[in-house]
Parts: sequence; structure tokens; C-alpha cells
Amino acid sequence: MSVPPKNEKMRHAERSRVALDFDWSQDPFNIVLVEPAIPPNTGNISRLCAATGSVLHLVEPLGFDLSEKRLRRAGLDYWDAVDLRIYPDFEAFLDKNPDGQKYYFSTAGTQKYTQAKFVPGDYFIFGNESRGLSDELLKTHAQQICNIPIRLDHVRSLNLSNCAALVLYEALRQIT
Repeated sequence: MSVPPKNEKMRHAERSRVALDFDWSQDPFNIVLVEPAIPPNTGNISRLCAATGSVLHLVEPLGFDLSEKRLRRAGLDYWDAVDLRIYPDFEAFLDKNPDGQKYYFSTAGTQKYTQAKFVPGDYFIFGNESRGLSDELLKTHAQQICNIPIRLDHVRSLNLSNCAALVLYEALRQIT
């Protein structure tokens, strides 16, 4: 294990940090947010993508401006490390990304996310924070819907950025 170089922009940069050995795939995973509405969620997910070398795909319309302070703050100073791709609609996303397995995440899914067999290059598709993915999209891709177990008698869903982190790190766990 080695200590990464200091990032002078980072608070507590003098603190010792350890880069764990990990076999990062040359073919990144992809996080796709369909019509995200809450800037801090997208900012947190951008930081997740920077930390893992994953690609962040945003499908418009967005519920915020990409220059919004809350979005930038959540992503900190890592935005330059994010491979960010933006699409005017979901069809444009599909047209530009025909390869790779697509997994759709919804409380409507019957397959646990841990049962899916993820491989580098896969796409993890998440819907809007308040509406989720559209019924049409879920119907069209019913065989690729995954669900994260939660107690539905207590909450409607998990936070979007938490879901993205759970799924991405499960995928990374599977490939090591």
C-alpha cells in the first residue's frame, strides 16, 4: 500500500491517507441519472464517480443548473476528475450507448441487486428522486430491473446517492 500524493486543495491534506490495492478495471462502470432533481445527490454521485473512475451520465431535463452552488459543493473540487456526459433525453442516451448491460433500479423490481452479475462497462440507471423511473421505462426493461431491499412499511425508497454507492461498490466487489 502506498500513500497518495497530497492534494493541496483538500482540507486536512496533511493527514496520512492510504491507497488500498485494488484492480481498477480499464472499462469503467456507468452511473446514469434520469432527470435528477436534487443537486446535492448529483454532486455526491459525481464524487463517487471521481473516486471510482466511473462515468456519470445525466439525462435531461435536470432539476437544477450544473453551475448551482449546492451541486458544486457536494462534488467538492473533484468535478475535473469526473467523466460527465449529458443527454437531452433517454433515447439519446440509448443511441449513444448501445453496448453494455443496462440495469434499472426501482422499488418495483423483484431481483435483488446482489443477485445481478455485474461486469465492467455495465450501466446502472436510476430515476428521479421523487418519481423514480417511468412506468414505460420499467415495463420496457422489466427483465433488467433490480431492487435494493428496504422496509417499505417505513420508507418509500432510499436516497439516490446512497443507492448509487451501494450498487457501484457491489459491482466493484464482484469484480475483485
